[in-house]
Amino acid sequence: MDVSPQEIESLRSAFLQTVEASGESAYHPTDLNRVRKDDQWLSRFLLHCEKDQAVTITMMKESLEWRKSFKVNEISEQTVRMDYMVEGGFFPRGRDKDGCALLIFKCKKHVKGSKDMDEVKRCVIYWMERMERQEKGKQITIFFDLEGCGLGNMDMDFTKYIIALFKQYYPYFLNYIIIYEMSWILNAAINVIKSLLPPKAVQKIQMLKKASILTFVPEDQALKCWGGKDDYVFSFVPETREQTKEDSVVQTPSNKKVHFAAEHGDQMNDSNVSWDKETVGDGGVLSITPSTLLSFTKDGDEYVSVLEIKNTDPKQNISYKLKTNAPQKFRVRPSAGVLAPGDSANISIYLLPAYQVSGLSRDKFLVMSVPVNTNHMSTNELGDLWKNTSDNVTQHRLRCAQLSNERDMSRNGSAVQIPNEGDQLVKLTASVTQLQECQSKLHKSIAFAQMLQIINLILLLVIAFVLMYAMRASAGDELPLADDASAGCYHSQEL
Repeated sequence: MDVSPQEIESLRSAFLQTVEASGESAYHPTDLNRVRKDDQWLSRFLLHCEKDQAVTITMMKESLEWRKSFKVNEISEQTVRMDYMVEGGFFPRGRDKDGCALLIFKCKKHVKGSKDMDEVKRCVIYWMERMERQEKGKQITIFFDLEGCGLGNMDMDFTKYIIALFKQYYPYFLNYIIIYEMSWILNAAINVIKSLLPPKAVQKIQMLKKASILTFVPEDQALKCWGGKDDYVFSFVPETREQTKEDSVVQTPSNKKVHFAAEHGDQMNDSNVSWDKETVGDGGVLSITPSTLLSFTKDGDEYVSVLEIKNTDPKQNISYKLKTNAPQKFRVRPSAGVLAPGDSANISIYLLPAYQVSGLSRDKFLVMSVPVNTNHMSTNELGDLWKNTSDNVTQHRLRCAQLSNERDMSRNGSAVQIPNEGDQLVKLTASVTQLQECQSKLHKSIAFAQMLQIINLILLLVIAFVLMYAMRASAGDELPLADDASAGCYHSQEL
């Protein structure tokens, strides 16, 4: 079914008229801008509603209102629970026989009631939005991997939510629903899923076993655990997005100066602060370690990076100050100070708990230094110094290392690989999950063995009861015969 440009334009005009009549406050500006410019998105709404314009407008209103209320356009790696994301409960990988991307749900990793469901839903929306951008609106296939699942993994409310996303908010986005290796104990769930879908969508449900998986997922696209050739092991990789005019992110042109905000919001003349080049800059008389890249490691519940600076000038006192392009994300102690000749200081940079580690690679720090006459200055004097300083400032730039590809810098500036914390968390989560599965299987085996023992005991009792009953019955039959025989002998003797 094709949609003509005239049908798209007619829908756009009719919808915008309803927006003008009711007001734009119910919709996000990004979504309204998309309605005005994205023909492909409108065509998907029309196809989803079989070109019924009235039904399509109703769906568009509900979808856009939901997007604003759920803050879909604000969902990113910085606003979702990354500990949920790195577990690998859901992720895209491979394609089906039609070339549509698979969004895989590893259902055995989900236990009903074990997580904050609002946060889980935000993680699902993150992947939906990311796949929409990645696939440019092309349909995707939902792959429910139920291998090894039991009743504890079956969450019908969550399943209904996923189905509702495709039914109400993501038009014409579903190719197939593949349900893989579902045990007989979960068969009732299929009827519930089918009841949630229109008749045409029910035809999209495919029940597959390992023997039939290759009929819908090519062998080179299927994971090895399904019997395919793909040996992929999940590891979360941050999205690389190309910013567009429609993005709500404010872009800074590369030929413009980036102003670094101070930790406590104090103002200073930033005309000499810029990021016009990718080189780190010269620290002057300050020796700075690490010299280029700040690596964050976990310390208790926080992520911290330690920066060492040393005054190498034999005669001159040096005042230093740290600035960052993301002051809301970091706590720096101390952020400013004075070093006498030969003195050094360790500066601790903490990532605040409210912010996620996945966006660290976009953050930068600037170490600024200037000669001063004394090595004893109060906090107020330091503040006044840096508010009024504009000349003779030396700058040294550092970038933050992304934890998923983290490097630590040795004191001589050479890179030394350190363990990938994201991969470690994934492996640890996988190990814990495997341990839980083994424990569950052991528990089931013990319960089954106990049940067999009880059955055997009951059978033994029944057999014993039957034998005793048979023996008593036999004894009862034989006793009268013996009496008769005795009576016969006694009578014969009398004769």
